[in-house]
Amino acid sequence: MSVQVDPFEVETTAIDGLLVLRMKQIHDPRGTVREFFRASAFEEAGVPAGPWRQLNLTETGQGAVRGLHGEAMTKLVSVVDGEVFGAYVDARPDSPTVGAVATVPLSMGVQVLVPRGVCNGFQSVSPGVSQYLYCFDEEWRPGMPGCAVNPLDPALGIAWPIPVEVTDRAQLSEKDAGAPTLAQTLEQLTLELRRAP
Repeated sequence: MSVQVDPFEVETTAIDGLLVLRMKQIHDPRGTVREFFRASAFEEAGVPAGPWRQLNLTETGQGAVRGLHGEAMTKLVSVVDGEVFGAYVDARPDSPTVGAVATVPLSMGVQVLVPRGVCNGFQSVSPGVSQYLYCFDEEWRPGMPGCAVNPLDPALGIAWPIPVEVTDRAQLSEKDAGAPTLAQTLEQLTLELRRAP
């Protein structure tokens, strides 16, 4: 029986701490076994992750955008079905890469580790729906610290693969359409940092 093994690999991005992970996969004539998370592999590669306290799975129709949201939690994100175009924005005022944008096509076996305060968003590009899995190191709660950035802010330069109609609620929620620009978000977060004791 022919067996092919794809090793675990870690790639850095333009955003400090945002990592693209290519998971170990074993292929044979029956199909594929794909590791989703192995603590020892992450530890050996120096990737800080977990323990995970909440997992969410979204189903998102083709062309729809979710995000950009940057809560006070580390996220490990991937797809379990379909493909998405992931977009990430560094909204941490004290980060060496503040304002940086990274985009990553995600398919099964590709994950992104998103640091606290980095905004995470995606557009489903598969026909039908994509299933996007979030692992959080904190439980989400109303009013938890965080921020949002308008995914259509032209200053971000994100080229969403499928054109987005801002008034189409099947493509973009009212909340995300009304989110502030990156400049407005950073201005607010910087003020909050200065006021902190």
